[in-house]
Amino acid sequence: MQMKQDIGLVAHRLADDQRISDYDFWRALKNLDNEIYRKAGEHQPIPIEMIRWRAIIKQARSRRGVH
Repeated sequence: MQMKQDIGLVAHRLADDQRISDYDFWRALKNLDNEIYRKAGEHQPIPIEMIRWRAIIKQARSRRGVH
């Protein structure tokens, strides 16, 4: 439960940070998705931090109204 709250808190802070553009969020999410896909295709372990950051970025984009 704590990790879920941490993800929400970080996502909220990022969504409110006007220095980060919608494009920055999109590009970061695309890069993470590509790296996760590559690791999965090579049967490598996917670090939990990658999954965590993907969730944070998705929530931050959603809070901004970007889907």
